[in-house]
Amino acid sequence: MKKVLVFLTDGFADWEASYVTAELNKSRTGYEVQTVAIDKKPKVSMGGLRVLPDYSMEDVLPDFNMLIMPGGTTWRDEKNQKIQKIVKECFDQNISVAAICDATTFLGMHGFLDHHKHTGNSLPYLKEGAPDYCGDIHYITTPSVRDKGLVTANGTAALEFSKNILLELNVCDEKDIQDWYEHFKKGSVSC
Repeated sequence: MKKVLVFLTDGFADWEASYVTAELNKSRTGYEVQTVAIDKKPKVSMGGLRVLPDYSMEDVLPDFNMLIMPGGTTWRDEKNQKIQKIVKECFDQNISVAAICDATTFLGMHGFLDHHKHTGNSLPYLKEGAPDYCGDIHYITTPSVRDKGLVTANGTAALEFSKNILLELNVCDEKDIQDWYEHFKKGSVSC
């Protein structure tokens, strides 16, 4: 079984990864979703969900296929800057990374967006939150971008983010992923 990790911070935006985690956890996909955080203490989402992480940063092994980083209210907190270590390991080992909303700002703060096409909440928002960000030339104003193992999205694009993650992980053929997306985006029941 292949593994996808979701990085949890206190104040994580629980809805931003909910579509894709529910889809990935289906047995037919061959993926299993687990959680990781700075430590193993319960993390409380913006919606008040209390989640006990499966792993801390100290005990997670690099045997996973993707790290998903939901947005939230604490990505700029000093304590969460330690997360840079696991993200760097992902980039160094060609493990895909997916970030949405303020998690993209975190990536910008640490130079992870400088050489990939990407998006975020907006270019001015990204530059304000990540003063050392140097990826302007690669910024695309669109809900979600997928480029060379990196998936990014703005905070309004949980479905587009999920679609790009499913494509990145090659969960099923592109037509089935598009049908899945249309089902949730447009409310169709024909798929």
